[in-house]
Amino acid sequence: MSWLTPTLRGYHRDWIRYDLLAGVAAGTVVLPQAMAYATIAGLPVQIGLYTCMVPVVVYALLGGSRSASVTTTSTIAVLVATTLAGVDSAPEDLTRDAFTLTCLVGLWLLVMRLFRLGSLVENISPATMTGIKTGVGLTVAAGQLPALLGMREEDTSGFFSAVWSVLRRLSEGDVRTIVISVASIAILLALRRLLPAVPGPLVAVVGGISVIALTDAEQHGVELVPRVPSGLPTLSVPDLGLVGTLMPGALAIAVMAFLETVLVARSNRQRDEPAIDSDQELLAVGCASLAGGLAQSLPPAGGFSQSAVNQRAGARSQVAGLTTAALAVLVALFLGPVLSDLPRAVLAAMVIVAVTGLLSPAEFRTYWAVDRAEFWVAVVTAVLGLTAGLLLAVAVGIGLTFLLVLRHLNRSRVRPLHRRRGGGWTINPPEQPEPSDPHTLLLHLDGGLYTGNARATSDDVLDFVLHTPEVRTVVVEAAAVHGVTMPFLDTVRSLQEDLSRQGVDLMITSLPEPSLKAARAWPWFAEQADAGLVQPTVEDALAAARRRADGDDRPRTGSPFTRDG
Repeated sequence: MSWLTPTLRGYHRDWIRYDLLAGVAAGTVVLPQAMAYATIAGLPVQIGLYTCMVPVVVYALLGGSRSASVTTTSTIAVLVATTLAGVDSAPEDLTRDAFTLTCLVGLWLLVMRLFRLGSLVENISPATMTGIKTGVGLTVAAGQLPALLGMREEDTSGFFSAVWSVLRRLSEGDVRTIVISVASIAILLALRRLLPAVPGPLVAVVGGISVIALTDAEQHGVELVPRVPSGLPTLSVPDLGLVGTLMPGALAIAVMAFLETVLVARSNRQRDEPAIDSDQELLAVGCASLAGGLAQSLPPAGGFSQSAVNQRAGARSQVAGLTTAALAVLVALFLGPVLSDLPRAVLAAMVIVAVTGLLSPAEFRTYWAVDRAEFWVAVVTAVLGLTAGLLLAVAVGIGLTFLLVLRHLNRSRVRPLHRRRGGGWTINPPEQPEPSDPHTLLLHLDGGLYTGNARATSDDVLDFVLHTPEVRTVVVEAAAVHGVTMPFLDTVRSLQEDLSRQGVDLMITSLPEPSLKAARAWPWFAEQADAGLVQPTVEDALAAARRRADGDDRPRTGSPFTRDG
């Protein structure tokens, strides 16, 4: 049962007051935000409250992060909305479809855990995440414009159609709603910058409800959120007929929910906390999503803002999460009628302020300066998110990530080896190189070989020989080869045959003992080792090369190696 309550083991009684305060502080931020994110997904605001109950409790029992607050995020809400838009269901069935989707997200996460795919999913590049966050941020912002300006909503899809719909209807804007929106955004930004300890979303919610209670703004066109029913979520039964339709979207949401949760957990981890286990997080978020789907919730994921509040308030364990869940229950039971007086513009303002953290032009500038390939991955992912939809953007972004990984893995693993002043060897060219034997070419093999990089490595060795016409011996230092593969052995044999036809010897040196033992299981390699072409150190290889050269009276004229073409 080591997987159960990992953050509650060794709990100290004096932690309880910190956890209770942190849970309440996080709740004052996360409850209004979760309600706002529910509107992004096109669902009633109470679904946001429900997402702060069962999923939070399940993660608190299974999650490995002490201070992560796992409810839902703007990214997940947008992906839910995008997925549900492709379902041909009646409007009254939307919530059932959403809960089915949440269950499928949980199932995908548990399948990933079953096959231990946590470390694989984590390889998705930061550039892909930047592009997705940009697409999400701009799409969410555009979708909130009608609520901010007091306009009726039109059925639009995508960033550009949403912006165009608002621009051509600017005259329909309501002045009172705009004033509430501007005031809410100003309060949220000011408190975030000047008084970060004050829960800005709670202040905005109280302020918006007070405006409705004390003025006649509602009678003059300020739209309120739909009525929030009092009570707790009931059991929801997934619609198995939608499984095929929702599966692709559920997979994309599962990947993003896992990535966001792990990123939050690792960024909030303290030095004295255990390392975050990606497979444990897959189990925790998967079970939280599956349970949440049965209890009328959005797919859960770790959120940076509420987790930061949790940590600043001194959270010591997931008792803080349990406190947040208890607060959500109290709000759902007793404050539903009060929340029904909340202007939609306040929720829209909270969403706008929350998603501004997703937009980071500086990241694009960094990619441009450091790695243009990563820059274009971020741009393509962002553009697809704004035009073709975020589900396609996630799929393409993940595909491009693995193309970048393959590009890196398929690069040649060989580079020149230089003598270091004072002794030893280095792959960094020294400012004042030591004199070297012109008849010996020293190369370093930077890791093992497999099918993708074997040919590139072999070609590079041959190119080095081609541009070193005096060479008689190629010494390949293989200390970094910690696993022998057949591509490695095939490459060594192919190189030995190509070079020997040109009168050049190939020596392998510094192969780690386990790798050497495995390689000698191949009779051909054992013969080469017995012939002295496999040496324990570079110095031994150089000495062996000199001995072979002294006894070698073969005529050598011109370049010892030529390549066709």
